[in-house]
Amino acid sequence: MKALRSLAIALAALVSACSAEPQTDAVTGADGLTTIRFATDWRAQAEHGGFYQALANGEYEKRGLKVEIIQGGPGVNVPQLLAAGAVDMGMGSNSFIVMNLAQENAPVTAVAAYMQKDPQVLLAHPDQGIETIADLKGHPILLSDASVTAFWVWLKAKYGFTDDQVRKYTFNSAPFLSDKRVAQQGYVTSEPYTIEKEAGLVPKVFLLADNGYPGYATMVLARDALIAENPEAVRAFVEASTAGWRSYLDGDPAPGDALIKADNPEMTQDVLDQAREKLKSYGIVDAGDPALTGQMSDARWTEFFEMARDQGVYPAELDPKSAYTLDFLP
Repeated sequence: MKALRSLAIALAALVSACSAEPQTDAVTGADGLTTIRFATDWRAQAEHGGFYQALANGEYEKRGLKVEIIQGGPGVNVPQLLAAGAVDMGMGSNSFIVMNLAQENAPVTAVAAYMQKDPQVLLAHPDQGIETIADLKGHPILLSDASVTAFWVWLKAKYGFTDDQVRKYTFNSAPFLSDKRVAQQGYVTSEPYTIEKEAGLVPKVFLLADNGYPGYATMVLARDALIAENPEAVRAFVEASTAGWRSYLDGDPAPGDALIKADNPEMTQDVLDQAREKLKSYGIVDAGDPALTGQMSDARWTEFFEMARDQGVYPAELDPKSAYTLDFLP
């Protein structure tokens, strides 16, 4: 199976731009702070709460950084921003994205993972006798193009699902609501709440991570040039972000929420509150152990790589350690 096609153009652009154009590196201003431009993967939301909390609470500044969070969205491509030198660091949404960057020899490395569990879920109607993921075999499943070349690989390998089950998901739950046999993808922090709030339906929720899916999510990507030239800035960003996430989940999230709503005026407090509660109750950020906040391991990356390799996503000669470094983790 080919690597993520949805990233092919972006990856090619990243490699070309990084090899052909001079890059703008993080600089230290007259105030003595090193500017770090950090791009998120979507509009500001609770799933980015730790970064906004670190900014609001001064965690970055006290470590010598002046961090600017650049909000993502439909038209924002983090690999392209990294390639153009428009940002110094960016968010890698899932492990497939990070490993694909490595496969393309892109000069970008994952330095931390702020979701020990990928928040991807499958949703099913509650009255169809579906009690486990395995029960979805043969059912139509709404999936985005990117998902078909990502976690769908794992679902097929583990549960024997087949490609004829796939239906196009356009991030609209109407097809799911109109057909009780249909399942759909989602984030545990988002779609279940939206469906319940708007349609009055409490769906069955199956978190892939709790069923063995090994991928990380919400990784921090750093340009290799920044790692080489200013490793202390990278280390400071990781330390501050870790403090921000712990504060956002276990302290008062109001400072981070205020910055989130300032960046994304469409965000509402009820959505933030329920998403933060899901991040905590499902152990998305730290798997129930605060010491794991931001952490990665060779064993976990190897498990993910071998799963994808065995399904033909990556060649056997690809070294998974080229995708990440543990050097900046406590």
